[in-house]
Amino acid sequence: MKIVMIGTGYVGLVSGTCFAETGLDVVCVDIDSEKIGKLNKGIVPIYEPGLDELITRNVSKKRLSFSTSLEESIDGAEAVFIAVGTPPDEDGSADIRNVLSVASEIGRIMKDYIVVVTKSTVPIGTSVKVKEAVAAELKKRSLNIPFDVASNPEFLKEGDAIDDFLKPDRIVVGVESERAKSIMERLYKPFLLNGHPLLFMDIPSAEMTKYAANSMLATKISFMNEIANLCEIVGADVNMVRKGIGTDSRIGPKFIYAGVGYGGSCFPKDVKALIKTAEDSGYPLQILRAVEQVNNRQKSILVDKILQHFSGNVQGKQIALWGLSFKPQTDDMREAPSLVIIEQLLKHGARIRAYDPVAMEECRRRIGDVIEYAKDLYEALIDAEAVVLVTEWPEFRLPNFKVMEKLMRSKVMFDGRNIYEPAEMRENGFTYYSIGRKPIVHQNQ
Repeated sequence: MKIVMIGTGYVGLVSGTCFAETGLDVVCVDIDSEKIGKLNKGIVPIYEPGLDELITRNVSKKRLSFSTSLEESIDGAEAVFIAVGTPPDEDGSADIRNVLSVASEIGRIMKDYIVVVTKSTVPIGTSVKVKEAVAAELKKRSLNIPFDVASNPEFLKEGDAIDDFLKPDRIVVGVESERAKSIMERLYKPFLLNGHPLLFMDIPSAEMTKYAANSMLATKISFMNEIANLCEIVGADVNMVRKGIGTDSRIGPKFIYAGVGYGGSCFPKDVKALIKTAEDSGYPLQILRAVEQVNNRQKSILVDKILQHFSGNVQGKQIALWGLSFKPQTDDMREAPSLVIIEQLLKHGARIRAYDPVAMEECRRRIGDVIEYAKDLYEALIDAEAVVLVTEWPEFRLPNFKVMEKLMRSKVMFDGRNIYEPAEMRENGFTYYSIGRKPIVHQNQ
C-alpha cells in the first residue's frame, strides 16, 4: 500500500517515517528543495530521539523516499496526507492557506480515486474547504474522478513522538464514506493487531477532538500553576498537593506538574485557535481564555522571583540559564518560556550565559548573540550571581554542587521545574526558589 505525506516538518516527517516502519510504501513530499536534498543525503532537519535511525533503516529498505514533486509521487497512492504548517494568524486563528493550496494541487494532478487526509491541525470545518478545493480543480479539468476526504489528527509529543505514533493511546479518524473507512482501516491494520484502539467518527468530531485534547492538557497545566502560586502564599507544598490529587484516578498524575508554563508548537497555537473558533461561533470559552492568561503570566514568574531577590536591581548581574527548549528531548523553542525570561532579564540590564544540550543553535537563530552560549552546564555558571533552571533536561538533575560553589559568585538557584529537593539545596548552602514551595533563603546570599 502506497501513501504520500505532504510536508516534512515535525508531524509529516515523523508520521511518514513511522508509516514506513509498519511496511507501507511512503513518499514524503516538500516544496523546500534544500530540506529534501538534506533528507536524501541522510541529514534530518529536526531533532527527535530515534528518528535518524528509523529514517536510515526505511530508506535502505526502499519503503521511504523523499521528493519535491507531488505530481511524480502521487501515482499509485491510495491516500495523500496533508501535513503542512498551520501557523497562528494575527487574530489567533489557524492559517490554513497552505492546506488549501495543497488540496488544490491534488485536484490539478490526481488521476484516480484517492483519500485526501488532513494530518495538520486544522479548525473545525477545514475538511469541507479541502473537499471544495479539490473539486474545483477537477471541475476546471472537466473530470469526474471520485475522491474522499478524511481527518486523522496527530497526537505526538515532541521527544516521545516515535513511541506515540507506533504505540498510540488511540487513533482518531474522521470519514464520510465506507470506501474511505476501508482504506484507513487497512492503513492502520498493524496497530489494530497490536491492540491499539482505532476510533472512527464524523469529520467535524475528529477535527474537534485534536483541539479539545490539547486544550484539556493545557488547562491541567495552567490549573496546577495557579494552585502552585497559591501554595506559596498559604505555605503549602505543591509537590505534596500534586501527589495528593494525582493518585485520584479521576484526575491522574500526568500534566499536573507546576512550572513556568507550557510552550511548543501545539498547546499555545491550539488553545488560541479554539478560542477564536468559539468566538466566531458566538460562544466564548471563558475557561480557555483564563488558561491562556495564566500561562502567559506564568512565564514571567521566575523573573518576578529574581527581581524580588535582588531588590529590583539586576543591572549588570551575570545570570546562568539552564535550558532553552520548551521541554526536554527537543530543540523546539516555539513559545518557549526561556524566550520570555531572556527578554525580560535583558530589559532589566542582566547579562545571560545559557546552556542547552540541543537548542542553542535554534536560540541563536531566533535571537542572535544578545546572550552568551556556554559549551556545558558548568561554563554557564562562571561568575554567575544566580542560576535559573528553565528546562528539566536529565543532565541538570544531579549537578556537582561543589563545582557550582567554586564557579558562582553567589549560591542562588531559581528552579522553574521543581527538580531539586529543598532539603538538598539547604544542605549545600544554596538560596533556593522553586514553584509552589517555600523558598530556602540564606542571608549571606
